[in-house]
Amino acid sequence: MKTPRQPSVQLVNLGCAKNVVDSEEVLGLLAEGGMRVSASSRRPDVVIINTCGFLQSARAESLRAIRDAARRRRRGEVGRLVVAGCMVKRYGDELAGISGIDALVGPGRNDRVARAALDAVGNGHGLVRISGVARHEWHSGPRMLSTQPWTAYIKIAEGCDHACSFCTIPSIRGRYTSKPLDRVVAEAAALSSQGVRELNVIAQDTTRYGSDLPGQPDLPVLLREVSQVDGLRWIRVFYAFPDRGLPQLAEAMAGLPKVCAYLDVPFQHSDPAILRAMRRPGSGDEYLGALRRMRATVPDLAVRTTLIVGFPGETDEVFERLVKFVEDAGFDRLGVFEFSPEPGTPAAEMPNQIPAPTRRARRDRLMRLQQQISLERHRAWIGREMDVLVETSGNENGRRQAIGRSFRDGPEVDGSVFVAGTDAPPGSFRRVRVTGADAYDLRGMEIPSATEPRGNTMPMEAEH
Repeated sequence: MKTPRQPSVQLVNLGCAKNVVDSEEVLGLLAEGGMRVSASSRRPDVVIINTCGFLQSARAESLRAIRDAARRRRRGEVGRLVVAGCMVKRYGDELAGISGIDALVGPGRNDRVARAALDAVGNGHGLVRISGVARHEWHSGPRMLSTQPWTAYIKIAEGCDHACSFCTIPSIRGRYTSKPLDRVVAEAAALSSQGVRELNVIAQDTTRYGSDLPGQPDLPVLLREVSQVDGLRWIRVFYAFPDRGLPQLAEAMAGLPKVCAYLDVPFQHSDPAILRAMRRPGSGDEYLGALRRMRATVPDLAVRTTLIVGFPGETDEVFERLVKFVEDAGFDRLGVFEFSPEPGTPAAEMPNQIPAPTRRARRDRLMRLQQQISLERHRAWIGREMDVLVETSGNENGRRQAIGRSFRDGPEVDGSVFVAGTDAPPGSFRRVRVTGADAYDLRGMEIPSATEPRGNTMPMEAEH
């Protein structure tokens, strides 16, 4: 008897790490439902595009991918086309007019994305739309990881309650909703059992975690619980909001060896008037004070941030103060974005909009400055030791070399450590002495007597 052909699915993921988790959950559900996930099938039965609608540039990228897949669908090269994610919530009516789309599913409905894909096989009916108010239905099944097998993201909340004047996320993803603590711990344990050693904690605002849960377990409590999961070596925190719990978070880091001395906290600006116009808290002086306190609590804390330049009303004098803020802060990593006037946001309608060439020039200047700062901070590591998570290994000009990341380097967004004299397998940890540095990466040599690192995330000089 001939075995029935297993239907195939391709998934195109666009946007942030939170979308990565959504896509992995969808793929896990589809695999459970009997579909074959393939990146190479020339004529897949279903294509899913998980879209991003945060910025105009992201929307353009998503639209290109959708229209390309829709053309393939009309030519018969794709069986069915499912479009999911933020674009569906924000531009659903526009997408509904594109011929070739079989289903539109809004954010927070990963189970419905999978169901739409499964139902689409052999289904010749018209367009199906599943959108409306974003809902957050926490997934409990297996995820099909798209990252390297030793690293994964774990989403601890969805949505956002902040009303930043430049941001569309609350209108797309809905109100802030924390994932129950026991489900976070269970998911961390499941990922560890799959071989994950580095867990990257994400949400639109990780520091708000638990404020809507019974008993209000906060982020430090979550980190303590997840640290007890066997097998995990590094736990890394992204997207901490600058007005909530940073001192307590630093104290938790100092007492939890598995939690990397690394923090991603998007300050966005330093000028008090610009921050008020952004509907964000604080000031540059307050932020500098918080950085000093955190670095005193956590030696060698690596801080990543993002800034927006060219926000309406940012005069030359205001920008010069932002430059001074960056100099004083000494960030380890900095991403600079030009203000994007997003339709439907208050900032898009504000007076004193900054011309695009000025925005671009300001971004370029800050990035050049940050290169100098990063180089100085990297050079301070020469002669010191750190643990490195190996990600590739091979030969470079006939010499053994591995490339990995330290506790200072988040996946995809930060630099690397080039380790000479080792063929350590990917996914392993090695103790390394730093011998060189540039603005983005470090170079080092494996310490042969320390092939089994001791599990700390901090260098020897800063053990706690």
